[in-house]
Amino acid sequence: MPFLLKRSFSLAGHRTSVALEPEFWAALERIAGERRFPLSALVAEVDAARSPGRSLASALRVKALGAARSGA
Repeated sequence: MPFLLKRSFSLAGHRTSVALEPEFWAALERIAGERRFPLSALVAEVDAARSPGRSLASALRVKALGAARSGA
């Protein structure tokens, strides 16, 4: 079973937790840092833009993958 790291955020006034592999958190922290955003702001942005039916964890993984593919 892969190791998942759980983090909690307040999104749209609600508290939520997201569990991702540490490598995805590292990639998302790098993206946020490059944009000079706190990680929570990046997570809120991804949450607001995700498609209905897509979990937040999935949307965050896709965001990290997209950045890796583009070299960002």
